Amino acid sequence: MTNLLNRRMRVLATGAAMALLLAAAPAALAATPADTLVQAWAIDDIITLDPGEAFEISAAEMTANTYSKLVELDIADTSKVVGDLAESWTVSDDGMTYTFKLKSGLKFASGNPITAADVAFSFERAVKLDKSPAFLLTQFGLTGDNVTEKAKAADDTTFVLVVDKAYAPSFVLNVLTSTVASVVDKALVMEKAKAVTPTAEYKYDTDFGNEFLKTGYAGSGPFKIREWRANEVVVMERNDNYYGEKPTLNRVIYRYMKESAGQRLALENGDVDVARNLEPGDIEAVSKKDGIAITSAPKGTVYYFSLNQKNPNLAKPEVVEAMKYLVDYDAIGETLIKGIGTIHQTFLPDGQLGALNDKPYKLDVAKAKELLAKAGLPDGFSVTMDVRNTQPVTGIAENVQQTLAQAGIKLEIIPGDGKQTLTKFRARQHDIYIGQWGSDYFDPNSNAETFTYNPDNSDEGKTKTLAWRNAWDPTDLSAKTQAALLEKDADKRAAIYQDLQKQVLATGPFVMIFQQTEVAGYSSKLKNYKLGPSFDTNFVSAVTKD
Repeated sequence: MTNLLNRRMRVLATGAAMALLLAAAPAALAATPADTLVQAWAIDDIITLDPGEAFEISAAEMTANTYSKLVELDIADTSKVVGDLAESWTVSDDGMTYTFKLKSGLKFASGNPITAADVAFSFERAVKLDKSPAFLLTQFGLTGDNVTEKAKAADDTTFVLVVDKAYAPSFVLNVLTSTVASVVDKALVMEKAKAVTPTAEYKYDTDFGNEFLKTGYAGSGPFKIREWRANEVVVMERNDNYYGEKPTLNRVIYRYMKESAGQRLALENGDVDVARNLEPGDIEAVSKKDGIAITSAPKGTVYYFSLNQKNPNLAKPEVVEAMKYLVDYDAIGETLIKGIGTIHQTFLPDGQLGALNDKPYKLDVAKAKELLAKAGLPDGFSVTMDVRNTQPVTGIAENVQQTLAQAGIKLEIIPGDGKQTLTKFRARQHDIYIGQWGSDYFDPNSNAETFTYNPDNSDEGKTKTLAWRNAWDPTDLSAKTQAALLEKDADKRAAIYQDLQKQVLATGPFVMIFQQTEVAGYSSKLKNYKLGPSFDTNFVSAVTKD
C-alpha cells in the first residue's frame, strides 16, 4: 500500500494541471499543459505493457513509442525496412543466418548500455515466456531449448539470428519490426525478475521480469512508461537517454474515454489535444470547428466476426456461408463506417502483396434461409456474440443482430470491455466474436498465417492464431501458407496469397466486414501529428505544440 501511495504522489507532484488531467471524472479536466500531449482513446484492451506478452492494438502503440527494435518499418515506403538499433545487417548465402551490427553509444532509459547481449536476451525471454506473440519468433524454429544458440551475441555489437529455413529475407526482416522483437534492458529486467517454481508447463525458475514489465518499463525508445492504470490512463515521459532526435514534449498521456460524444466535447473544450474514437457524425462536426483539424490514414487493420467451430451449428458449412449473406454491407458502409473504413471482404488489407478486393457477398436473406434449411436449421437457432463496448463494433453487432433475425437466427449480444472480450476469445469460449486484426508486420504472412494456419487444433495447441481461436483446422491451407514463406519470386508469392484469400472467402469461418481508415481529430496547436500505416506506427516523438 505504501508503494502505491508513493507512486500516486509522484504522479500528482507534477503540478495541479497534471493532477486534474489524471482525475477520473471528465468534468475535472483542465486545459492541457504546453509540454504535454493528451489523447482521448479507448484503451480498455490493454492487458499488459510487457512487449514479450502484449498483443493488443493499444498496447502496441505504447510499446512502439517506448521501446526500440533492431529494425523498423520505413514509414515513407512500407515496402522497406530500415535500421533502428541496427546500423547494418547481412544475410548468409544459404539464407539462414542474419547478422546485425548495432550502432555505437546506445543507452537504455536506465543509463545501461545497449549491447547485443540485451538483444539476445530479449529474444530468449519472449520465446521462453511463450505468451501470445511468441509464435512470431518461434515460427523461425526457435524454441526454449535452442534459442540461446540460435539467437546470440557474437560480441557486444554483433547479434546473430539463425533461422530454420531459407525464408524470403523481406519476411524475416518484417517480422523483426513487430513489437515482440522489442529490446529490453537485461540487467534491469533480471534485477526485477521473480523466482518461480518450475512445472511441467513452465520449466524455468524465473519469470524473466514478466510481472514487473506488465506495468513497469525497461526500454530505450523516445518515451518511457511512467504509469498505466487499467481503463483509466497511460502516462509516458520523454527519455532523455534516447539516442535519436529527442522529443520536444515532456510527456504523452492517453486518457481512457470510449464514447465518441465525450471525446468530441473534450476536444472542442481543449481538455484533450486528440480524439481517437470519433464516429462519422462527430468527425463531420469537429471538422467544421475552428482550431481543430482532422487527419486520417488507411490502416492494415480489418474488422470481422468469426464463428467458433466448437459450436455444432456454427460448424455447419451452410451456416458459415449463410452468415456471409446476412450482413448489410451497404448500410454499414454508408452509415456506421462512413469516413472511417471501406467495405472489405478478404483477409489481406489493400496495400499488401497479393491483396484481393473481391466482394462477392451482399445481404440476401432468401439465399441465407435456403442455406439454413440445407443445414437442417429451417427455423434458425440461438447464438451469442461477444462485443467490445466501443464503436463501431457495437453498432455493427446491433445491425447484424437485426439482419440475422430476418433469417430466424436469435443473436444475443454480450458486451464487455476489451480485456474481457479478448480473454474469452483467446480461451475459445465464445460463440461469435466481433473484433479487429491489425497486421503484426507489413508482410502478407502476418494475416495469412493467423487466418489460415493452425498446426494443432487441440485446446493445448501452442500456435494460437485466429484459426486456432475459432477451432478451425484448415490443414491444406496451413501447408500453402508455409510454402508461401519460402517463395522468393514476388509474383508467385502473391498468387499463393490470392488463392488463400479466395478459399477463406468461400469456406472460412470469418465474415470480413471492412478495412479501417483511422481518423483522429486534433487541436491545431499540434504540429507533426500523424497517423501511421499500421497500429504500431502511430509515433508521437515528432509532435510539437504551440
